[in-house]
Amino acid sequence: MSSRVCNASAPAAHVVVGPETYSRWRETTLGAVTEALEHRLLHRLVSVIEGKRVLDLGCGDGLFTWTLATRGARAVGIDIDRRMLRAAAARATRARVPSRFVEGRVEHLPFRDGAFDVVVAVTVLCLVDDIDTAAREAVRVLRPGGRLVIGDLGRWSTWAAVRRVRGWLGAPTWKRAHFSTAAELRALIESLGVSVDIVRGSVYYPPVAALARLMAPADHWLGALTTAGAAFIGVAGNKNGGVDRSSRTALSQTASGLPPTADFEP
Repeated sequence: MSSRVCNASAPAAHVVVGPETYSRWRETTLGAVTEALEHRLLHRLVSVIEGKRVLDLGCGDGLFTWTLATRGARAVGIDIDRRMLRAAAARATRARVPSRFVEGRVEHLPFRDGAFDVVVAVTVLCLVDDIDTAAREAVRVLRPGGRLVIGDLGRWSTWAAVRRVRGWLGAPTWKRAHFSTAAELRALIESLGVSVDIVRGSVYYPPVAALARLMAPADHWLGALTTAGAAFIGVAGNKNGGVDRSSRTALSQTASGLPPTADFEP
């Protein structure tokens, strides 16, 4: 799995995406609004993470890993792209936020069983060739009762429609991308022994900056109502049916109450 080239808030480029591409995207109105909504949803699904061992799969340039670390997590990011990992490490060093970055594939994670309290896979399953293996690995390195958070690309959205067309026209990223429904993501992780307790959608507008600004305030309400039309879908639950009390408490809070955003050897 390479870096998050298929993030719902990432540019749909025909070229290889590097750290600088993400920086430029975040400087746009559409990129800034969309990524902020995705991160707000993800932080809500992740729940309380202070002091917990958290693995960020396909971490890309490490922005989300960094936000997890700023909330007190013992954060580890893994990615196959060395350029992204260098950018991620540089970000953490500049901010003086302890975190660790590892080169590797999500289909073959270099960690022992049950090494993490929380595993986050943000727009990872959409690009791997073997979704089942990647999901199985994510669950394997999660401790019993630990929390798994999946954020992936929704099938029925204007973003997905545009990307499918680009794939048909030859764009390599979107030619091989997978788009999922909430039901499919839920069934996948439940089949691996994860008890899902929350499913939410985000990013209901087409990829147009003016509409992003207009519709962003209603995103949380729409996400709780339906995942139909969502470009980004979040699913979360606890391994083996275990429920972390801190997760149950945090899930009762609104996303707006969450923050905007030590080396760990597994």
